[in-house]
Amino acid sequence: MRPRGSVASALVGAAVLVLLTGCSGDDSGPDVPTRAPATAAVSPAAVKPAGQVFPAAATKALLAERSTGLLAALDTAGTTLSLIDPAAPTTARTVTLPAAGVSLAQGKPGEFLVAAPGRVLRVDAATGALTETAVEGDVHSVHTRTDGTLVVGTAEGAVRELNADGTVTRTITGLVSADAIAVTGENITVLDRKQTAVVAVGQDALGLMLRAGDGATNAITDPHGRIIVADTAGGELLVYTAGPLVLRQRFPVSSSPYALAYDSRSELVWVSATLSNEVVGYDLSTGIGVEVARLATLRQPDAITVDERTGDLFVASAAGEGLQRIGVEERKRGQ
Repeated sequence: MRPRGSVASALVGAAVLVLLTGCSGDDSGPDVPTRAPATAAVSPAAVKPAGQVFPAAATKALLAERSTGLLAALDTAGTTLSLIDPAAPTTARTVTLPAAGVSLAQGKPGEFLVAAPGRVLRVDAATGALTETAVEGDVHSVHTRTDGTLVVGTAEGAVRELNADGTVTRTITGLVSADAIAVTGENITVLDRKQTAVVAVGQDALGLMLRAGDGATNAITDPHGRIIVADTAGGELLVYTAGPLVLRQRFPVSSSPYALAYDSRSELVWVSATLSNEVVGYDLSTGIGVEVARLATLRQPDAITVDERTGDLFVASAAGEGLQRIGVEERKRGQ
């Protein structure tokens, strides 16, 4: 019998492949079956979190800036961004946002990007200085390329590509919502939570679409070109590659998988399990996800990130119970 993450699973995924047609200039949205977007399960009381816990506001998005290791924590209201130095986590610079932020992304070195209605906010990680790039629509997701161009997704299902100066170079419509963007090489793939699907974006239209479990919530990429998706409602982790879009791995993750982070030093993907207040580390190198670590977190671990310079794992509570740092040595004890 083949394991669930084998080629057989990829072929099952391919069987539900659908070709979508989308074009520029039509913002009416497709008439397709949808579901209410899945959300993180409500956590029980935490027991004893691993590592260290520091005070922090209730947080819905957390990101370690790649070049400096500074953290950005977006509060659950989306109105305040806290900039945190891991060396002094009890002190933070707070930035009041001009519009409610939805998600965070890496910008150019030393910069955070915040997706917000009608704009992408650029925040200097060191100073908190803020500038804006205007974008049509309720921006839910953003990704920056190495040449400074932006790919943004909106709640209305549009994907827009912008030059470094903010000029829109193309717009692709046809999704219900564009909630997370994965860029692997020249390929753009979008997670649509309302269709619980991942969709390839071509030059002039949407491309192939694959079902992403029963209720997908978050997606990230890794240096190997994989697109890792948390199927929160279905209790699974899904692994795709693009060009063409193919489901490569699919395996169960208990306790409602939600937030995702990738550690390039150890080549592990971390996923938070909100029903059990845990983070679980998986090795994907064998073709099927192998659990290598399981660590206790604070309550409601809705946001996680990894400092690529040190390998430290950070977990933020959406219930306002703090910011947790799990160092590499602490992680090893959980293996």
